[in-house]
Amino acid sequence: MRVCLSSLISVARLLTHVALIAVSCALPLAAQEAKPSSLPILFDARERLPKPDLSSLVRLRFLTSTDFPPFNFLDQNGKLTGFHVELARKICDELAIADKCQIQALPFNDLQGALAASQGDAVIAGIAVRPELRNSFAFSRPFLMLPARFVRNLKAKINGTTAASLAGHPVGVVKGTAHEAMLASFFPTIKPVPFDDKDALLAAVKDGKVDAAFADGLQLSFWVSSPAAEKCCAFFDGPYLSQQFLGEGLTIMLRQQDVDLTAAINHSLATLSRDGRLQEIYLRYFPYGLY
Repeated sequence: MRVCLSSLISVARLLTHVALIAVSCALPLAAQEAKPSSLPILFDARERLPKPDLSSLVRLRFLTSTDFPPFNFLDQNGKLTGFHVELARKICDELAIADKCQIQALPFNDLQGALAASQGDAVIAGIAVRPELRNSFAFSRPFLMLPARFVRNLKAKINGTTAASLAGHPVGVVKGTAHEAMLASFFPTIKPVPFDDKDALLAAVKDGKVDAAFADGLQLSFWVSSPAAEKCCAFFDGPYLSQQFLGEGLTIMLRQQDVDLTAAINHSLATLSRDGRLQEIYLRYFPYGLY
């Protein structure tokens, strides 16, 4: 069973208000005390990606949206910001074309058409890599994976620190999702308890109706550290990554004919990953950590 990243991102967009508060305002105590997690390196340190000559490039127009915090959103002053926005700027810095870079926000549903019509040169907004899109567009190498995670109720009696310890325990999951299929495939000894939606799932683990929950790490990272969770729960084991269930990860979408630009962006992403600048951006927008 293959479930595309688009469905996961559509769910994640429902977190707009919660995530925006988490990024724009003072972090809850739980988040402040948590030890930040490292960003997995997705580029082989031995691999040297070429850096094409972009001297003839007139400008590089990144397209994004405003409805996917903490990746791209408008801050309290109406300024476009977020993980994707800062990453785009770092890419331009690394390629020494900062003076040629522009970042424009459009409605998410208009991004694909705008790129196809050459109204921009690269889309950095969490568009899922799908086979039908590969027929028309190119994609950079992935720079971030959105993992699945367990959260456990801290009052639940779980003997152990790994997912194997959850065997026989009731573990909540939203039915009909990639995470439900992934839970069944990865952890067949765990007793799944299906819920209709995310809110019902989180309420159940908070109230102790289930001992743990399995869901999108992005959503869970902000919820665990939010006042709504009331310090009830914490991440448990993991993270868990799977291209089969969770997709290829976050990438930048470009036009197929822009071969040199795609290669240049891949070179920049690899450099930012190796020298720690990508990690710095990640920690700024995910202080509680996804991993």
